[in-house]
Amino acid sequence: MSKTSLSLALATALAGIVSMPAAIAGTPSGAFSIFKNCPYTNPSVTTCLYNVVSSGSFVIGNTTLPITSPITLQGGLESVGPSPLYDAVGAPTLASVPAKVPGGLLGIANPAPDWPFPLWVAFWSIVNSVNDVTATIELVDTVQTNFLQALYPPAPDSGEDPVAARLTVRVHLQNPFLGGTCYIGSPQNPIRINLQTATTNPPPPNQPISGEPGNSYYVWVDEANYVGYIQDDDNSLVDNSFAVPGASGCGNVALGLPIITSVLDFLVSGAVNLKVGLPSAAGKNTAIMSGDTSLAASAYVLASEQ
Repeated sequence: MSKTSLSLALATALAGIVSMPAAIAGTPSGAFSIFKNCPYTNPSVTTCLYNVVSSGSFVIGNTTLPITSPITLQGGLESVGPSPLYDAVGAPTLASVPAKVPGGLLGIANPAPDWPFPLWVAFWSIVNSVNDVTATIELVDTVQTNFLQALYPPAPDSGEDPVAARLTVRVHLQNPFLGGTCYIGSPQNPIRINLQTATTNPPPPNQPISGEPGNSYYVWVDEANYVGYIQDDDNSLVDNSFAVPGASGCGNVALGLPIITSVLDFLVSGAVNLKVGLPSAAGKNTAIMSGDTSLAASAYVLASEQ
């Protein structure tokens, strides 16, 4: 499906809605139920997005975080071209299941020789009881999108911006020793990931990598009334040009250690940064997010309510 045919398909969907019977207010039904959390009643929203990332990975500094559980990105768009992503209603806009960090606490932090003895004891006590560390991606700003560029990436020499989704995020690391406020990145100093399906042009030492637009087609729900939605399967969005700031807020003060909070943060966050290799400059990090994308006219979602 070309850019022109995709635009026509969505235009037809929006125009065809006038022939649809009035729906009773409720929940989107049938094939449109996946868009139930789209803010489809917002007059600025013409298109609903439901994207599920099922595989891929994040390379942050010296650490690779595989995507082993689905990550869902959903909400509303002004258009399939440049648009902010309006937040989902009744569910997170970005729903990321906490993923285990390979190596656990030993893989994310090691005690340094200058740690006070009580901190050493606390560290090894936690390792012996629960080594697991989880990482969760969290949005800290509005997602900016251009899904036409995802479905139909521009040629490298076209001069067009190939970015399909700009994510501003932080990574939440959790473990009884790290505590609940240990983050890589922050709202003031976030990780900015510019995902595309084209070929990247990263600073060294990273080399160019390519995404995959996937297989796009129109799913007919009611062909007689021109009702349906755009489905794009097996796409892959990539970026290996972003920088990653250091971790902060690490160290669980609830352990009752005789160390003031600022010192505990300095020691534990420092150990995390040393082990993971943070901060990590652009050209040393990579994001690969692969999955399926669904786009529907918000008017059809509204009309499917039951």
